[in-house]
Amino acid sequence: MALSSNDAFGAGGGRRRRRGRGRRGALSEINVTPLVDVMLVLLIIFMISAPLLTSGVSIELPKTEAGSLQDQAEPLTLTVRADGRFFVGEEEIPFAALKPRISGMANQDFERPIYVRADAKASYESVAQVMAALSTGGFKKINLITDTGGPNSGPKSEAAGK
Repeated sequence: MALSSNDAFGAGGGRRRRRGRGRRGALSEINVTPLVDVMLVLLIIFMISAPLLTSGVSIELPKTEAGSLQDQAEPLTLTVRADGRFFVGEEEIPFAALKPRISGMANQDFERPIYVRADAKASYESVAQVMAALSTGGFKKINLITDTGGPNSGPKSEAAGK
């Protein structure tokens, strides 16, 4: 068996590799460690701040089996707390000033939906008074906000499952 002079494993001829310091090619890898660090910090910031972006007045919503609405931005919200205090957005307001305040915020647009958030322990009387005041004020789209996962309202019909 004969070896050619260009055989890399052959003794003698051919190209020899340079040893020691030679020219290196450009480093083509990107260091992603700083990017990962920044992304993890942003993830932590968003995880901490997300619960703070919900409505400011703390109440416990009643639970129902109805699903949530996928709707427009910036609705008018009215909150009824368990102690009988009323809030428009995050501002406390007396019951007597409720109707003019909501009418002013809606700019006389009575088709604009209003969301009533009532604490589960709030009296039925105060919630009914708020809804009656809104209804007599001319508002037609009054919605009650509830939490999902409540008690079942009864057996579902077979036709609904098909």
